[in-house]
Amino acid sequence: MPAILRWFLRLGPTNPICVRLVQGGSRRMRHFYIRTGYIGVLIVVLLWTLLLGPGGGQLSYTELANAGASSFELIAYLQIGLICVLAPVFMAGAIAQEANPRTWDILLTTPLSAGQIVLGNLFGRLLFVLALLFSSLPLFAITQYFGGVPASSIFASYAIAGCAALLVGSIAITLSVSRLAGRRAVFAFYISAISYLAVTGAIDVWLRPRGGGGVTILTPLNPFLALQALLEPSNYPRPDTATLGAMSWLPRLWYGSPVLAWCLVSGGSSLLMMTISTIMVRRVGAAGGTLWRKGGTVSDSGERLRASRSVWHNPVAWREAAARASTLPKVITRWSFIGAGFIWGFVMLVMFHSGAWTPTDYRFALLATVWSEIAVITLIAINMSSTAVSREREDGTLDLLLITPLTPSQYLGGKLRGLVSFLTPMLSVPLGTIAIAAIYVLFDGFGNQVIFPTALPAGQTINLPLILPEGAIVAPLVVVPFMAFCVVIGLQWSLKSKGTVASVTKTFGVVAVITGIVGACAWKAGSDIAIVGPALTCLNPAAAVFTIVDPDRGAFNTLRSANGGRAAVQASLLVGAVAAAAVYFVIIYSLHASMVKTFDQTVRKLAGTK
Repeated sequence: MPAILRWFLRLGPTNPICVRLVQGGSRRMRHFYIRTGYIGVLIVVLLWTLLLGPGGGQLSYTELANAGASSFELIAYLQIGLICVLAPVFMAGAIAQEANPRTWDILLTTPLSAGQIVLGNLFGRLLFVLALLFSSLPLFAITQYFGGVPASSIFASYAIAGCAALLVGSIAITLSVSRLAGRRAVFAFYISAISYLAVTGAIDVWLRPRGGGGVTILTPLNPFLALQALLEPSNYPRPDTATLGAMSWLPRLWYGSPVLAWCLVSGGSSLLMMTISTIMVRRVGAAGGTLWRKGGTVSDSGERLRASRSVWHNPVAWREAAARASTLPKVITRWSFIGAGFIWGFVMLVMFHSGAWTPTDYRFALLATVWSEIAVITLIAINMSSTAVSREREDGTLDLLLITPLTPSQYLGGKLRGLVSFLTPMLSVPLGTIAIAAIYVLFDGFGNQVIFPTALPAGQTINLPLILPEGAIVAPLVVVPFMAFCVVIGLQWSLKSKGTVASVTKTFGVVAVITGIVGACAWKAGSDIAIVGPALTCLNPAAAVFTIVDPDRGAFNTLRSANGGRAAVQASLLVGAVAAAAVYFVIIYSLHASMVKTFDQTVRKLAGTK
């Protein structure tokens, strides 16, 4: 074999790190279940769309082609979503390697070059994601039998998904090589990825009506937007030929070929990160395994540099609420989020008050902002709660706490109270944003119009405010118990799981499934069921906020029913918020009691695990 070919193979297929990762991961049941679930979900969705979508009776070739195109479009979006969710799961091991620097110390003493170390980690972990993509290819081929789906669109959708997986993998390897993140940052990785997709998607929707066309400057920066431009050319149009001809080569590529632009941007970014990681991997190791040293609270002479603090009656609760944000970077990050959120809330209101935004613009911006903030805080709550116990088991802190007079109820109750207290200042951002808008409505917009007529059947109209002012009461009653529910779910899995990565993954899955099912039902019930519908939306924060901000759509039938109207919507929301808070309280109390009852047994079962 030529030496140059052997050198290239050592970077990928025959790389010992890649081989070790593939052989080890192939025998893990967790990876097997993920692969099986991935294919199972795609098969169920494809069968559902093909069997139930077209309807019964004889179908024409055109209807079959439309059914095949609709099925392909749905599973293409689903595949991109699953890849964005599962890629960090497979790459989590690369990020978590920083928690055990000995692995890097051993690798740096081997004859492997820096490029082989970096690319071996990337390809070894990325292979599982690419295997998921290729395993779904027969399902996409089935849609070819119905027509309506060109082969070029299928391969283009695979290129979008593959480049997304490559970008996620490159980011994970860069974090691992630079030692900038450990096991606790795995879920922060999730938060950043999901927040990026949500923010770019919301801004793209905001820019689209004003840009004169579907494709915006953000389209090639988001895989979902690039896929939408590919699959929906009529609803997401590109600039016409004359406009593209007047552009230089870069805007012409950016706006005229968003799929190709996404592949080039993600591929180029991945190549850049891999190059930086290759240069950095041995320099970081020579620097002692990290780019900086963290300061302590005790000097070299043993003198205490920080005064002792007084704790609450429950020290566990104080530790979770106060000690988690004790470092300067965490303090800056937390309060920057709070400050920027309140400033943006005021800016939105000023834009509406000055006439720069219409009521529709303000409602859209308010919904996108509050939803994004609640989603980010929910992910933070899941991350902190799901690592609250498993992290202490890994570093040995739990063993010390078990010899103290603290009871299981005090320990778990302190975790729950402390985490909710920690999240409260952050929750004040979306809740305060809604409260500011509610106060603005209550004071009649300080001279600005805040009541707008809405058409009803039979030529009637009803006056609706900019938002329902009762939202200032309803939102806290819905959002705070929901966050406590997410925290107690995370504590439960953190108590049962051996490590932080497993507990974070399981908690995210449970919360996502429960929230998705309840949210979909609450959303549909709010608009379709009269009187009771708005109350049911309070079971999910997103549905409740939607009804508060846009009652015309969120409580459609209640506004138009004989016994309904604006007063009925407001009363239903208030009653539903109190009932939802009571339901969440019962669930939280039951789960807490169950964890306390089985605490000793669970802790002893997992004693000594790392």
